[in-house]
Amino acid sequence: MRFIAAFLFCLAIIGPAAAESCPGNPDALGTSRVITVDPTDVLRLGTMQYRQTLPLNDHEVVITFDDGPLPPYSDRILDTLASQCVKVTYFLVGTMARAYPWVVRRMYNEGHTIGTHSLDHPLIFQNLGADRVEREVDGGISLVDAALGDSTALSPFFRIPGLGRSNTAEKFLADHDLITWSADVVADDWFRGIGAQSIVNRAMRRLEAKGRGILLLHDIHPATAIALPILLKQLKDKGFRVVQVVATGERPKALPELVASNGGGWPRVAKTASATSEEPARHHRINVAAHRHRAVASAQPAIDYSAQARDRLTTQF
Repeated sequence: MRFIAAFLFCLAIIGPAAAESCPGNPDALGTSRVITVDPTDVLRLGTMQYRQTLPLNDHEVVITFDDGPLPPYSDRILDTLASQCVKVTYFLVGTMARAYPWVVRRMYNEGHTIGTHSLDHPLIFQNLGADRVEREVDGGISLVDAALGDSTALSPFFRIPGLGRSNTAEKFLADHDLITWSADVVADDWFRGIGAQSIVNRAMRRLEAKGRGILLLHDIHPATAIALPILLKQLKDKGFRVVQVVATGERPKALPELVASNGGGWPRVAKTASATSEEPARHHRINVAAHRHRAVASAQPAIDYSAQARDRLTTQF
């Protein structure tokens, strides 16, 4: 009842972003509408694990990306999304955001929704105790806040790494008014050795079987970057429409751009006219000042899913 009442009260549909208005691409897929949700009323989303999901119409899809940012794959994905005027939701790993904050700023400034995906993507999140859950959630939020440079730009959306849900994690997230996102459909793009066409085929087959849903992808894999233009074309050809999800509350229209760093320090601000804050929100309990002096040395996080998690995600397909 809480979920239904929340959507009746606070779901809003904002005017459609017609494909015809996509600069240079009259045949673009575009973003058909925007759904606004209130994190104080909506707890969890995604039928892979929960009873509730977004109130999507037939042939509507919400596209989400986990685990980034990671150049050059995140950049290529952003290029593709921009060419099609498609808006998505990113769930960023804190250490990756610290390493590549200029990509985080680009994601936000190009109109995408920014959520978080823990501090450093522990492989078996469901086994973490309360203290470690708090560190992972708050630490990830703080580092993404720092990369954005304005805590009000971040949406209160969280996806548990590996979809490793637990009562401990879900309670912490609910107590802190963070919406827990699962998914309705996956494309298995994290599978080692999977090709771009296989990613597209799995995503389309599963979306067509369900008719609608939240699609989970990852922006750290070259195969996903190659697959995305093909996937967006097939979505349009099959009559699917993209929906963006945002949270209630005011957010800045744009953030100062950053100059890409070669790893030698925190990037400098290139444009400052629209800056509103360069500090993380005070309510975040993890102090990240000590981390700002350096970028993460590794180019890619050691992310994999356990056999148990893979079985859990794929048995229903």
